[in-house]
Amino acid sequence: MRLSRRELTIAMRLILAFVAPLTVILLLTGSGAADSKPQPKPAASVRMHRLVLPINTDDPTTMRALISTSLNLPKYYQERNEAFTIEVVAYNAGVHMLRADTSPVKDMLRILRGVNPNIRFVVCEATKLGMERQEGHPITLIDNVDLVPSGPGRIIELQEADWSYIRS
Repeated sequence: MRLSRRELTIAMRLILAFVAPLTVILLLTGSGAADSKPQPKPAASVRMHRLVLPINTDDPTTMRALISTSLNLPKYYQERNEAFTIEVVAYNAGVHMLRADTSPVKDMLRILRGVNPNIRFVVCEATKLGMERQEGHPITLIDNVDLVPSGPGRIIELQEADWSYIRS
């Protein structure tokens, strides 16, 4: 029996539909899988956890909750041998947390810095300037606090850079 050109084309398409994927799979997985040596797994890269914590209230209870989070989370990741860093962003009334004259948690912040060197504190410069205008004198911040042009803007930038966000 002789096949027509149309039947021959259909037969070839069916063969290619099954043979081509099978050939690709065999090439990708290797044909000697049973007698091959196990491949060592690549070294796991050190995972870096990054957290932004906003503070926009002058409520001491909220400030203490933020400090508690800043103390406990690094311990959790340290036990897992995973790197962890925190950035606290203060804006609006939250700037009081980092003011030398009005911070109700100044002593706790010193302890926190001693325990967690991977923490950065930043203050919204726009809020600071507004407070200075309203109070009529320069505002002094606690030591090692950086200024950013916009607190909420900084939070957005960090989130866009894949930082996690937890509200205290």
